[in-house]
Amino acid sequence: MNIGDAARRSGLPAKTIRYYEEIGLISPERCDNSYRDYSSDDVHRLAFLKRARNLGFSIDDCRQLMALYQDRERASQDVRAIASAHVAAIEEKVRELQSMRATLNKLIHACHGDKRPDCPILEEMAGEVETVG
Repeated sequence: MNIGDAARRSGLPAKTIRYYEEIGLISPERCDNSYRDYSSDDVHRLAFLKRARNLGFSIDDCRQLMALYQDRERASQDVRAIASAHVAAIEEKVRELQSMRATLNKLIHACHGDKRPDCPILEEMAGEVETVG
């Protein structure tokens, strides 16, 4: 099937599919005219990649997960380790976002929001006051 069909079936844009091919995540066959010829297995791999990316896995993680998926003698502990590391990274990001939210809320509370030019929010961004928080 052509890239348009593969895109429709996998739910990925053709541009993303071309990128995945460029970085070696997929390797569709080529027809005599050099057009890509995607198999149902290629579409399945593309859908796998879409779901993995939607879960926030990096391209490198996706590469490892794809290799493990295709290795029928894999150890599930290897997959679990990748997923666990990803959850730890998500949890760290959540802590960072909560800290940013708390800091911004304190700055918003400290800002009068009136017609005066002084603004603790801008002063903080400019490094003119110590970080609130």
